[in-house]
Amino acid sequence: MRLILTALVFLAGLFDLFLAIGFLTGPEQAATGFGIAATGVGGVSTIRADFTSFFGVAAFCMMWGAWRRNADLMLVPALLFGTSFVGRAIDLVVTGAYPGWPVPMAVEAAHVVLMLAAWRMLPHHRLEEIAG
Repeated sequence: MRLILTALVFLAGLFDLFLAIGFLTGPEQAATGFGIAATGVGGVSTIRADFTSFFGVAAFCMMWGAWRRNADLMLVPALLFGTSFVGRAIDLVVTGAYPGWPVPMAVEAAHVVLMLAAWRMLPHHRLEEIAG
């Protein structure tokens, strides 16, 4: 089970790495797939920087953590995607549903569940040791 979980984490990290590379090399095209449009050079720069860092950091932590069997790194993408999920949930309450809204929330929730399962099953430190 650990091997399967490790492989799933690595594959999810690889998926996120491809997203990060897409935002780095073609921010306008990649953003369109997320329903985002840049208004000017500053917008393109923000998309390139923020989305590349979000998916790139998540991918690095997932892939490196899976490779090294270090589940402490799984907490970083769990927090990133968990925060995104909460933001989407708040938006859903405040502004209502939009076409296709369940898909990104399902992807974010799946990332969080996968990261927490990996953190639980793979070698890790206790939270008190990390935070304290």
